[in-house]
Amino acid sequence: MSAMSDLSVLTGRSMRHILRSPDTIITVCVMPIAMMLMFVYVFGGAIKSALPQGTNYVTYQLPGIILITVASGVAYTALRVFTDRQKGIFSRLHTMPISRGAALWAHVLTSLVSNMVSVLLVVAVALVIGFRSSAGILNWLAVIGIVLLFTLAMTWLAVIPGLTAKSAETAGAFSYPLIFLPFLSSAFAPTDTMPLVVRVFAEYQPVTSIVDTLRDLLTGQPVGSSIWIALAWCVGIMVVTYVLAIRLYHKAA
Repeated sequence: MSAMSDLSVLTGRSMRHILRSPDTIITVCVMPIAMMLMFVYVFGGAIKSALPQGTNYVTYQLPGIILITVASGVAYTALRVFTDRQKGIFSRLHTMPISRGAALWAHVLTSLVSNMVSVLLVVAVALVIGFRSSAGILNWLAVIGIVLLFTLAMTWLAVIPGLTAKSAETAGAFSYPLIFLPFLSSAFAPTDTMPLVVRVFAEYQPVTSIVDTLRDLLTGQPVGSSIWIALAWCVGIMVVTYVLAIRLYHKAA
């Protein structure tokens, strides 16, 4: 109970930082929404010719936009962890009679909440421009679960540069490859339209299986083996980054 109380207090502290600077969530949403509008209204007409007849392109590309939203959001998690480390907050908390992991878990929970708010805003804009889903309640629960698991994996990944970076700019820069990765996947166009080398990479990198799973769930299609591949990637990344982040956290504090 004491550990839960410590976690609650420190999570409240992190959430207040975001509430005092709501432009953080707005900034996270601006780029994904701009990309979504660009792909739908600028490139969508050309890309739809490579898709099955009647495909709703807003729905087709939404899973990739959601992953980009999360990748943008966890950059701020890395920045918040870096700031607490630089100010000596972690070291100070370790000298107090509180749970040793509470400070780090507070940042992780804050990341989950703030990123889910950003994702909801992106989905709301997608609904306005034509996103429609035939998914049932179980499919939606599966979508939420996978997005949460992906966010958790990316958050623990973000903690690592937050604990090791030499500057605030470096702490947030790790997210750039994560934002770019969906473009080399099935997020915006079928992989069979890509050159051989790019296609091979796109088909076997983690984002493709996650995007395909979310897309099939949202459209009410059978997910097949892609859901297990997506879960394996998310859990594998989360376990590896969690172990490394915890070791770096105790070393830094």
